Amino acid sequence: MKAALIEAPGKVTVTTVPDPTPGPRDVVVDVAACGLCGTDLHILQGEFAPKLPIVPGHEFAGEVVGIGAEVTEVSVGDRVAVDPSLYCNECRFCRNGRNNLCERWAAIGVTVTGGAAEYAVAPVANCVKLPDHVATEDAALIEPLSCAVRGYDVLNSRLGAHILIYGSGTMGLMMLELAKRTGAASVDIIDVNPERLATAEKLGCSRTATSADEFERPQGWEVVVDATGNAAAIQDGLDRVAKAGTFLQFGVADYATRVTIDPYRIYNQEITITGSMAVLHSFERAADLFATGVLDPQIFISHRLPLDTYPEALAQFASGQGRKIIVTP
Repeated sequence: MKAALIEAPGKVTVTTVPDPTPGPRDVVVDVAACGLCGTDLHILQGEFAPKLPIVPGHEFAGEVVGIGAEVTEVSVGDRVAVDPSLYCNECRFCRNGRNNLCERWAAIGVTVTGGAAEYAVAPVANCVKLPDHVATEDAALIEPLSCAVRGYDVLNSRLGAHILIYGSGTMGLMMLELAKRTGAASVDIIDVNPERLATAEKLGCSRTATSADEFERPQGWEVVVDATGNAAAIQDGLDRVAKAGTFLQFGVADYATRVTIDPYRIYNQEITITGSMAVLHSFERAADLFATGVLDPQIFISHRLPLDTYPEALAQFASGQGRKIIVTP
């Protein structure tokens, strides 16, 4: 089959690899769409994936075309979105219900062959059937939405909170859509990309700016979310948290990224600094939300490109052009 392959740090090609074979409790998915993500850039940089080469792609959906001998939950012809998370279910974090912190954490498209290919294999337990009205080629959005749902689980945001989000790419916009539905009093967006800010405005955020200095809110925001992974944004965001507020590190930073904190302020103002890692008990809920129309795929997906152009698509994503970029095998 045809697949994208990250061969070594900085080197990605489209080539031919063996077709996947399902295990007893696996299915083979004919991939309809696979989203590009910041994690793919980290893998290209030589981070995250334990070894290369690897077929990337952890945001994908498609049609089941093969099933293992012990699979009864889905049938050939079913359309599914795939949760890429692979847990050991044995370590102390898994036993405590914190599977996303699994000591043997793995993921389809990160540590094992992923969905940037014509076909992909996945455990049947990771597959969620799509209702008739959800287009398969749009359902690749469910995985990033499940990460955003996990982010809001971590926040435990109260009704009436004033929220500041750094970054209006796909993930920042998803956090905006969830904030609107969880009773935020206001949602302000910071980004240096005018096109992305225009999208945030179209989706109904309260205010946009290229710097938080443009906003009049000297008391700060009860919730500040970084959806960029950028050191300057993170540093600035930490200073914008209101007393008793929460800072959520949601964007994926490079390993080497460093910022400074003010321990006395954290103590004296009872500020919470927390993080949200990938997916945890949130994929099915994200699929349900997606089915209700919480996101408009026509807004969130800016480019649909053929799999043959995967290297160019990844370069385009890295340059900050567009919103969610989808490749279609």
